[in-house]
Amino acid sequence: MRTLDFRDHRRELDDNRHVYAVVSRRSRGLSIGVNLNPDKVCNFACPYCQVDRTTPGGPRAVDPDRLETELAHLLGLVQDGSLWSVPPFDTAAPHLRVVRDIALAGDGEPTSSAAFAESIRRVVRLRAAHGLGDVELQVLTNATLFHRPAVWEGLVALAAAGGRIVAKLDAGTEAYFQLVDGTHLPFRRVLDNLRDAGRAFGLTLQCMFLTLDGVGPSDAEVAAWVDRIRQLLSDGARIDLVQVYSVARTPADPRVGPLPTPRLEEIAAKARLLGVEVATFPGLAPAQDL
Repeated sequence: MRTLDFRDHRRELDDNRHVYAVVSRRSRGLSIGVNLNPDKVCNFACPYCQVDRTTPGGPRAVDPDRLETELAHLLGLVQDGSLWSVPPFDTAAPHLRVVRDIALAGDGEPTSSAAFAESIRRVVRLRAAHGLGDVELQVLTNATLFHRPAVWEGLVALAAAGGRIVAKLDAGTEAYFQLVDGTHLPFRRVLDNLRDAGRAFGLTLQCMFLTLDGVGPSDAEVAAWVDRIRQLLSDGARIDLVQVYSVARTPADPRVGPLPTPRLEEIAAKARLLGVEVATFPGLAPAQDL
């Protein structure tokens, strides 16, 4: 029997389009996901992404009413405890049977959805209605679109509800940014958006380190990444946490592999010298047991 764990991100929950739940190693428990990109379109093409883009997605538009119905049903299962009798959640280890967060994430960049701000408002309302106000609300984002007024409106609503922005920072240089995040968008835009959001709301930085054809980031690249964080702090951004992690599930690009744990810890140690809190999440080979 397959056991639901960190490597298994099945979304087998009725015929939901927008709402799912997975065991998250960074959350250390169940994360309820809100997918605002059912069409699987993203402005990044990260080689380490686990979204299967070889199969077509659904319609682009988010249906807020359907999202609300799906989330209300799932939160009801959480509230009465019956979620843990529903496959595949009935196979989760006992210590993982706790809901840690609701995360706007899914199959693309959530802030690209026209329904981003409205979705946050509905999630906040439902969380309160089900007595789950202590469950953290997050948006997992690549920070490319914060400069858009409609996106900023959503971030304001998130912050007002005590939510957290979890933003990617996988590189220190423009060239490596384009390589590991699969984009030609300017790195400067991401850095400026991180600065502005960090000043206004605070940030958690989610930083992926990997190997490509067995080769990880160079010392110079890691030093540049540390300098980017240093500059953000100098510019007045509040960084609440830096998550340094590596590959845990099968990536889109077979050249991608997990960075060895000692190297990951070495990178984390360099970030800690800046005085920020850092958490590491080592990668997992496909056959490795948890």
